[in-house]
Amino acid sequence: MDEKRYLTCLETDFRRLRGVVAGALGDAVPSCPGWTGADLANHVAEVYLHKTETIRRGEWPEPWPPDRGLDPLAALDKAYEELTAEFAAHDPADKAPSWYEPGQTVGWWIRRMAQETVMHRVDAELTAGVEPLAIPADLATDGIDEVLDCFLAYATTAYPDHLADLMADCDGSTVRIDTESGCWLVQLGPDVATVERASADAEAVIRGSEDAVLRWLWRRVGNSAVELDGNRAVVGKLHNLLGAGTQ
Repeated sequence: MDEKRYLTCLETDFRRLRGVVAGALGDAVPSCPGWTGADLANHVAEVYLHKTETIRRGEWPEPWPPDRGLDPLAALDKAYEELTAEFAAHDPADKAPSWYEPGQTVGWWIRRMAQETVMHRVDAELTAGVEPLAIPADLATDGIDEVLDCFLAYATTAYPDHLADLMADCDGSTVRIDTESGCWLVQLGPDVATVERASADAEAVIRGSEDAVLRWLWRRVGNSAVELDGNRAVVGKLHNLLGAGTQ
């Protein structure tokens, strides 16, 4: 996917999120225990504003967060306007700090915000109890790449202490993820998790549409949404690692 496509997806999913959450501000978010729809709107607004300030300053904004003094929907609207204006003011190749060492550009943040927004759009739909829109296959495939690479493999090497307890239970077993777009082979342990685009024998297999698999990896759907074969304990280890590394 290119930046133009990411920005199109970002716009579409933001509008859906904004429209759905507006009618569910007081409702519980089932995929984010303890949150209401208002908390979800405030969270997304804060994420947008943080990335805007990070790109603008060229460093992490401190102190954080600011007191926005706005209601959740007004904060969300203002933050989205500022984020997209900041994206428009830069070339995707422009430098911008991020927590992911290989991705230190504005373009990396465009991708990250597109993926952030589609998953929180799903949260808004779950909160409002409305029929979820499908995640486009290209965006979902890219999201699978991102969550496995950035939030699993990279996290186990860059932030080993955060996942140390869970990794201690990993012995090198493998999980293959199959969609129409391709296969991902995930090896869990013994010290880190690794991911490659490959089709090979594995102790466990997860199959499904790109949409369903991405939702499962982000723990927005249960096991019934995908097909599981092989060692369920290995699947459980992957699920636990993803739960610790995603929100």
